[in-house]
Amino acid sequence: MRVLMLGWEFPPIISGGLGTACLGLTKAMKGMGLDVLFMLPRGMEQEGASHVQILGQRVPADRRSTTQLGHVRVTPVSSRLFSPYQSLGTGATSAATGATRGEQAIRMARKQPFDLADYYGGNLLSEVYRYAHACAELAQDETFDVIHAHDWMTYPAGLAIADMTGKPLVVHVHSTEFDRSGEDVQQQIWDIERAGMQRAASVICVSQMTKNIVTARYGQSAEKVEVVYNGVDPPEYRDPIPVLPGGCKIVLFLGRITMQKGPEYFVAAARKVLEKVENVKFIVAGAGDMFHRMIEQVACLGIGQKVLFAGFLRGSDVDRAFRMASLYVMPSVSEPFGIAPLEAASRGVPVLISKNSGVSEVLRHALTADFWDIDEMANKIVGVLRHPPLAATLREHAGREIRKLTWDRAAAACLRVYERI
Repeated sequence: MRVLMLGWEFPPIISGGLGTACLGLTKAMKGMGLDVLFMLPRGMEQEGASHVQILGQRVPADRRSTTQLGHVRVTPVSSRLFSPYQSLGTGATSAATGATRGEQAIRMARKQPFDLADYYGGNLLSEVYRYAHACAELAQDETFDVIHAHDWMTYPAGLAIADMTGKPLVVHVHSTEFDRSGEDVQQQIWDIERAGMQRAASVICVSQMTKNIVTARYGQSAEKVEVVYNGVDPPEYRDPIPVLPGGCKIVLFLGRITMQKGPEYFVAAARKVLEKVENVKFIVAGAGDMFHRMIEQVACLGIGQKVLFAGFLRGSDVDRAFRMASLYVMPSVSEPFGIAPLEAASRGVPVLISKNSGVSEVLRHALTADFWDIDEMANKIVGVLRHPPLAATLREHAGREIRKLTWDRAAAACLRVYERI
């Protein structure tokens, strides 16, 4: 079976957990004998993947930018696609009166070559449609059995290719607009999400929590929606764990510094912890639209000497940060799944996660707290720092749980969906 996979992230090009999920899924699919063609909206380095074929814009075959990465063929589509977490911008208005954005995406991707900037200007939505148009062109020269589209930015491409070829479409919901924006959703994104789910033969969600949103907010039947939990790859240790002077302990936040991830609650809880424990530092690793606001919050709370901003980390730096940590905290306001807690647990790091997270459905031996309850969060952080037996118990039992949460298991679940449709 051959899978045409659509996504905007693939390591080393990542802005969140989606790239990690695509890498893990495609590697496992290759091991199962599936052939995966991955369309990515930009060029990529070969480092970080050894199994995928990633495709390029429509040029003569002998000049096409195609990278063979061992388990997947990857095609970098001609697009200047931005992060899916930013605002659409003021220019993102519909070009056809009375048409939903989902219907517009299909029509635009079918057309002959044109400059989408004429319709939308230089904004995120125009790049989504540019990517859809390029993918639809490329798909004409390829053979495949099923289309697998990851998150809303690839749904217009998936819709256009499915409409053009008649091949079944699977949309994979890693996050919804309600997760990213709360109740203040961007209507254009919601339209695209709903159009993709409505047209798809099957919808894959990363958690039961996400499935509940898809059925309640997007009108999808429960029978059409499958839950496929993410997995984690065992880490490869290279360098020794750094030893901090004076036995100082580290509490780690690693993720996008955005409203969805709740960094302000992490910082507020840090101040309360520091009232009880002195020999501890808090690391905030990541980037996002709240980065400067968090620095200002730390300064206002007077804890600047205890909170370190590491910026966006990649590769071995991520591993190093996890291995230095005494506790990993994910205080997300709404987290469809959350791969980072699995990565922390796989490295023997105790985990404290928000109750509003899909990963809590499968990672039972993790401490939990409401994202807004900074007192409870602080008390549990103090408990782990002060009581080594508690930390040891969390490490041991979570380690057993994550051995079952493999990408092979996730890929097998996806294959069952493909075979059914």
